[in-house]
Amino acid sequence: MNLGDVIESLVEERNLDRDRVATIVCNAVKAAYERKFLDLDFVVTFNKKSSTIEVATRKLVVPVVTDKDCEIAHRKALTIDPKCDVGDEVAVPFDEPVGRIEILAARQIIASQIKELEESAVYEEFADRLGKIVTGVIHKKERFGFAVSIGDVSGFLPNSGIIPEEQLRIGYSVKMVLKEVLPVARGGYQLILDRASADFVRCLLELEIPEIFEGIVEIKKIVRAAGYKTKIALVSLNKDVDPVGTCVGVGGVRIKPILKGLGMEKIDLVPWTDDIAEMVKLSLKPAIIDNVQMSSDGGQALVSLPQDQRAFAIGKGGQNIALASALSDVQISLEQSTGETSVNDPFIEM
Repeated sequence: MNLGDVIESLVEERNLDRDRVATIVCNAVKAAYERKFLDLDFVVTFNKKSSTIEVATRKLVVPVVTDKDCEIAHRKALTIDPKCDVGDEVAVPFDEPVGRIEILAARQIIASQIKELEESAVYEEFADRLGKIVTGVIHKKERFGFAVSIGDVSGFLPNSGIIPEEQLRIGYSVKMVLKEVLPVARGGYQLILDRASADFVRCLLELEIPEIFEGIVEIKKIVRAAGYKTKIALVSLNKDVDPVGTCVGVGGVRIKPILKGLGMEKIDLVPWTDDIAEMVKLSLKPAIIDNVQMSSDGGQALVSLPQDQRAFAIGKGGQNIALASALSDVQISLEQSTGETSVNDPFIEM
């Protein structure tokens, strides 16, 4: 039975291990024969030299055959194995074919186990890249997201992982963070991708800023409203290195590739400080703040600022103040220009 071409095509087209594929095919063929010939003990092997599947049955070597299905005469057995003796077992070539039903069953077994082998190979290849940046090509639009080609493997970028209002075009190359690597495919995909999370921005920074990758500059906290703005608090572990300036680069040379990868989204970089009031002030960037009053428990802040800075502090749809609250881990309220707290301001409650 020549299934060598099947094995070779699976190995070449799907980049699978030859020995593992051969084992799968041999086991499926063995199951097909055992399904038809219930009383026989089959041995199925792959001959690498001839690239063929060889089917044989185990038979007991006896002086005189009384059951031709299970026994073989010693004299005849010597032509197969010159070293065999009475009482030994030898693998005798088996030439009878199996039927259509058995062949279909074998195909199903092969297809199922090859799928498992492929899933295992994908998992092994990408498991150590979890949480890192991968580059892929947009392959096609689906109902709930995009299929993305990453080399020979397809990943899925769900709608929830897409930056709002960004236009992803078929054939375009994009960077994404590998959010999940599934051991078994879900909806046809094992690799779940993301561009809308804070982790994606974090990975871009690690990729583009050597000092962050090397640990000289640390990202203390990062919060994001995808499509609008990301706020990042940075701290330098080297007193001679300015964390914000290092990430921006001369003339913005370092931050520009990251901004380009995020489309129209803005990035606010601020130095981390343990002074909570100062952290609130920095978090409200680009607004210019006059004063910050902290509650006794440090969980709330009342911010005074010029009237013309309120819009900057609040941001589009209240997103800037929401991000500032998340970055500083403080509930921020804005004080009216008259000196009274803006209790009716819809952006006070975070």
